[in-house]
Amino acid sequence: MVSGLMVKLSQIASINPGYPFRGKIEESGDGSIVAVQMKDVSLTTGVIWSGCTPTTLIGKRHPQLLGNGDILVAARGNRNYAVEVTKDKLAPGVEAVAAPHFFVVTLKTGRVIPPFLAWLLNQNPSQRYFEKNAEGTLTKSIRRSVLENTPLAFPDKPRQKAIMELVHTMQQEQQLMEQLQRKNQSLMNAIASDILRPSIQAKKAH
Repeated sequence: MVSGLMVKLSQIASINPGYPFRGKIEESGDGSIVAVQMKDVSLTTGVIWSGCTPTTLIGKRHPQLLGNGDILVAARGNRNYAVEVTKDKLAPGVEAVAAPHFFVVTLKTGRVIPPFLAWLLNQNPSQRYFEKNAEGTLTKSIRRSVLENTPLAFPDKPRQKAIMELVHTMQQEQQLMEQLQRKNQSLMNAIASDILRPSIQAKKAH
């Protein structure tokens, strides 16, 4: 069993809301700033930079530009998922901000690696905590204070890295299984079509 010291998220990271855009985020500007919206993230691939909207920041608030290792946590929706920001596929010279539907979590300590924190926030204990403390009826949301008080436990860094290696291996195996299932389904569909084809042709002949 892997265990660690219990802490609140606010003890190891700063939590800030996304940039306060007013209304729909429209495409504008020279492309030097993009906005990361909920449609632009995936739990399997992270931020999909090619889908992010170029925009212009016109508010008075100084923007928090996203950096490598930041964690985006969905503030609204049925699941408050977390995604690590990696800017390796973002064009050089382009900066990014989070839409207001996200919280931006920035680690304050080197004792925790970002992918482990994102993974931990996506696991059942954290998700049950978010669900229990969510507000709203049709659209659920969590307050910043709820995220700040999220209880977490961290093993040492070597164990964090070992866990993430295991998670990566399991994800690859799952993807291979899904590919195999799709191929098997295609094969069964082809067999069924071959069986039915003579009957269909016979009916057409009559």
